[in-house]
Amino acid sequence: MKTVSNCVEDILITQPYLEEALSRNIINFSALAIELTEPISKMLKKPVKPGAIMMALRRYNPPVTLGNSIKMKKVIQNLGDITVRSNLTDFTIKNSDTIIDNHSKILNKINQETKLFYTFTRGIHESNIIISSILDDFTRECFKNETFLATQDGLSAISVNLPQDNSKIAGLYYQFFKRLAWEGIVLYEVISTTNEFTILVEEEFVDKAFSAIKKVKY
Repeated sequence: MKTVSNCVEDILITQPYLEEALSRNIINFSALAIELTEPISKMLKKPVKPGAIMMALRRYNPPVTLGNSIKMKKVIQNLGDITVRSNLTDFTIKNSDTIIDNHSKILNKINQETKLFYTFTRGIHESNIIISSILDDFTRECFKNETFLATQDGLSAISVNLPQDNSKIAGLYYQFFKRLAWEGIVLYEVISTTNEFTILVEEEFVDKAFSAIKKVKY
């Protein structure tokens, strides 16, 4: 039979920011209990008193194992360099039978320009190219017969080198997203390779985003 504690856990698991605030003791338990009275009563299909919910909130422990917590601290302490690249443009293009052939022209160009920033991601229906803005016109020319779905210039990329075996740590990326969300930073794009994590933001947010990621590291 489902209990008040089970309901509290179900709600908090789906709202990690709320769970984080509880763990830091920055939420009024009484006010939150009142807020949760109606949804928990509906979940249990019977009236529930705020006092019972408040007791469940105080007893709640996030479902994180000790082993993963220790690994998380070690990974965070060993995060590598943080690199910022500015003056970037993001192109989103509808997939087609010719997009790869046209994309090869971009590859030939960047092979001659080693200092340029470039990423390419192919999805099911669309592809994404992020490239140094100096090649905006060249990129548009290469894909002039393709369908552009979106274009955004004035972007900056912040990349973090991740330690080996980072992919085995549950919740690592959440540490970055949580900090960025708390700071009110809007992410335009997220790019990830095995040992590198990159966010793309509008240039007005770059200083604030860089500072937020440094707080995760230190």
